[in-house]
Amino acid sequence: MKALMFGWEFPPHSLGGLGTASAGLTQGMAQNGGIDITMVIPKPQGDESKDFARILGANCVPVAWRDVNWDYVNGRIGNLMDPQLYYDMRDHIYADFNYMGTNDLGCIEFSGRYPSNLIEEINNFSIVAGVVARTLDFDVIHSHDWVAYPAGIHAKQVSGKPLVIHVHATDFDRSRGNVNPTVFGIEKDGMNNADHIITVSNLTRRTVIEKYGIDPAKVTTVHNAVEPLSRELLDVEVPPKHDKVVTFLGRITMQKGPEYFVEAAARVLAKVSNVQFVMAGGGDMMEKMIRLAARRGIADRFHFAGFLRGKQVYEMYKFSDVFIMPSVSEPFGIAPLEAMQIGTPSIISKQSGCAEILNNVIKVDYWDIDAMADAIHSILSYPAMYNSLREEGLAEVDQIRWVKAGAKVIDIYKNLIH
Repeated sequence: MKALMFGWEFPPHSLGGLGTASAGLTQGMAQNGGIDITMVIPKPQGDESKDFARILGANCVPVAWRDVNWDYVNGRIGNLMDPQLYYDMRDHIYADFNYMGTNDLGCIEFSGRYPSNLIEEINNFSIVAGVVARTLDFDVIHSHDWVAYPAGIHAKQVSGKPLVIHVHATDFDRSRGNVNPTVFGIEKDGMNNADHIITVSNLTRRTVIEKYGIDPAKVTTVHNAVEPLSRELLDVEVPPKHDKVVTFLGRITMQKGPEYFVEAAARVLAKVSNVQFVMAGGGDMMEKMIRLAARRGIADRFHFAGFLRGKQVYEMYKFSDVFIMPSVSEPFGIAPLEAMQIGTPSIISKQSGCAEILNNVIKVDYWDIDAMADAIHSILSYPAMYNSLREEGLAEVDQIRWVKAGAKVIDIYKNLIH
């Protein structure tokens, strides 16, 4: 079975949880065997893992004819893909896109991020999908999140193959209900055109059914998971510390509830002084959180670590005594699972998808900062509670594997194809 996937991020250049989840699922599917996956992303760097999927960069796909020789093509994109594939795709250009300002290879440039002209890049990605779908052989199409839905729809129109869309989040989650009509329209169009919809939690499944009017029979929940950690990550070294450390790690945006973390920190520090709070990540609410910490008089105990990636993330988890995810609306939330793998007790909001499958964590309402503060204080104060959450959490998360999620997705493919 051959799957053509469209995504926007892929490790080690993930900008959030979407890349982590897309790669994890792809790896889990490959571990089940019997499947060949091509993952199309806007702008690969060449150091992405190719052990479980073929990575194809949209910025290497010609959409306008160029008379270029093999050596030149190889020199330009040979580190990203086989030059022969460039020529194969050049034979399947279906319109004249020279007006779009294509480069010397006739390809569209992509930022590989979430730029201010994101809607334009999403449209360009769908143009590229038309060439890819005309060139490659595949049985099913799989689009990860709203940025890739138009590409999947175009590939379906070209090939007639079934389309699966994977809802990692909706704009109702990202905007706290203040939905962008353009984004909502893209999401709704993707759901209407999909042959089947995968959601990362029952929470998200209900949103898809109730807010977008989708038939429940068309929507299946496949919870996210994790891969076993390498010995290198399990054994990361962290510096000695004198105080306890409580960490928030994620995008500092209104979806993630960072203000509730700051308020809970102020309540904890009103009782004890030997605790440091860390907010790791970046986002449009960072400056607001810096000012809030200053107003609460806890700036000397509150640290902003910036965006962490790769090994740095696990160093932060290991350095922490408590991890907290106070999300207002979290479709799933992989970060607590990653923290639990390191042995760090976690507190999560009841409004998160991972709360559906995790038992050995403390769950609070995101708005209940008193309960959040009490949970933090209890874990830090009672060694028996800390050790129980640590040990039972390790055992629990060890059973939540991408290979199991991958098997469920493959079954969905089979039902659609046969």
